[in-house]
Amino acid sequence: MVQAEHFLSVQNQLGEGPLWHPEEELLYWVDIEGECFHRYSPETGRGDTFQLGQPVGCLAFRKSGGLVMGLRDGLAFWDQKTSNIEIIDNPEAGRLNSRFNDGKVDPRGRFWAGTLGEDDQSCLYKLDLDGSVQTMETGIQISNGLGWSPDFKTMYYTDSPLRVICVYDFDLKSGSINNRRDFVKVPPEDGFPDGLTVDSEGFIWSAHWDGWRVTRYDPDGKIERVIYLPVQRPTSCAFGGPDLDQLFITSAWTGLSETERQEQPLAGDLFLVHAEVKGRKEYDFLG
Repeated sequence: MVQAEHFLSVQNQLGEGPLWHPEEELLYWVDIEGECFHRYSPETGRGDTFQLGQPVGCLAFRKSGGLVMGLRDGLAFWDQKTSNIEIIDNPEAGRLNSRFNDGKVDPRGRFWAGTLGEDDQSCLYKLDLDGSVQTMETGIQISNGLGWSPDFKTMYYTDSPLRVICVYDFDLKSGSINNRRDFVKVPPEDGFPDGLTVDSEGFIWSAHWDGWRVTRYDPDGKIERVIYLPVQRPTSCAFGGPDLDQLFITSAWTGLSETERQEQPLAGDLFLVHAEVKGRKEYDFLG
C-alpha cells in the first residue's frame, strides 16, 4: 500500500500550489496567509522564502523567466532578478475581500486563475499570451484545483464549497471551455476537494481539505486509491523529482483550534508519496 511520508517541516499557515521546476530541480509552493512563496532543493536541503507583502494564491513559471502569480491585488509578474512585482490586471478591483486563489497554465501557455471572496460570486479568469484577461466562469464559490487531460480535450475544475470537481470540454486552440458537468461529488465525510493534478495516465489526484487524504480518480471519476495523511487539511499536490514520480503534498493549519493543532503537530508541513506512476511536466506561461 502506497503511503505518505513526512517530507519537510515548514508549518505553513496555508500552504498551497506546489510546483516542480525540472531544470532547476526545485520545488516551489506558496503560503497564502503567510504572504510568501518558498522554493526548496530536495537534493541539497536548501531553501528560500520570498515575502510578498500580500496574500499569494498561486504561481507558475514564465518561459521568459520569473513567475506569473495570482495575488490579492490581481494578476502579476514576479522578476527573479529584482524580486519586483508588476501588477498586470485586477479584474476584481473593488470586490469585498477578494483575492486570487488556485491557478495553473494550460497546454498552450495561457495562465488560468480563479478567485474567492465573501459574496460567493467568484470567477475563473484566463490571462492570454497578449496580456488580455478573459472571464471564463462566474458564480463560483471558491475557485480551486485545475488540470487538463493528456489529450488536451478536457479541463478539470474545482468549486470547493460545492464539494464538486467539474469537467469541461476544452478547445486547445482557442482556450474555450463548454459543456460543464460534474466529474466527482465528494461526500461530506471525505472533506472538500481542493488542489489537484493530472498524472501521465490521465488520472486525477485531488487533495481533500478537512478530509485527511489525497484521492486518485480514474478518468471516469471512480476512486482508484486513497492516500491518508496525518493532517486534516491537505491543500494541493504536484508531481516532481528527477523522474516526476514523487507526489508532493502541501497542507495548512489555518482555522484549526489550539487542541486540533496539538493533535496535528505536522499540520502545515509538506508530505511526499512515491506514487509508482509518473506525472507530467507543468506548462510555462508564454506571455
